[in-house]
Amino acid sequence: MHDYDNYKQKIADILASHESMPGNLLPILHAIQDSLGYIPEKSVPDIACALNQSIAEIHGVISFYHYFRQTPPGKNTIRICRAESCQAMQGKALEEYVQKQLNIDWHETTSDGQFSLEPFYCLGNCACSPAVSINNEVYGRVTPARFDAVIASYREAAE
Repeated sequence: MHDYDNYKQKIADILASHESMPGNLLPILHAIQDSLGYIPEKSVPDIACALNQSIAEIHGVISFYHYFRQTPPGKNTIRICRAESCQAMQGKALEEYVQKQLNIDWHETTSDGQFSLEPFYCLGNCACSPAVSINNEVYGRVTPARFDAVIASYREAAE
């Protein structure tokens, strides 16, 4: 996990490299998340100050876009497709099952740091709904039993 001293200079460098760019807030947020894996809460005042914006404005943008994280991601990122085809094929039930099994909600990470859960709007696997991706590997026709089997293989690989 990152601490303030470890990422403060990296964020300062990102802010400096984007300072003259018009509409620089989103590119800055993307650069920070690409570099650290998330946008640390303690970095928000620095971003606001550099852009002459309020902390509330920065928080508003971060919370509006589902892509941005404010907590470190797990080793494995699970994305569940929430598009219409997957929803029509029991996707909502799968979402609830996965959240219960992992004991986390959207944008959270399991207590062991192994899995993060993110909603996704179309994995492009509509013919095999519902779809889930783990670390960008897509799985189709995912049932609770199939999810359990796939997750078990990731847990075994971690041991």
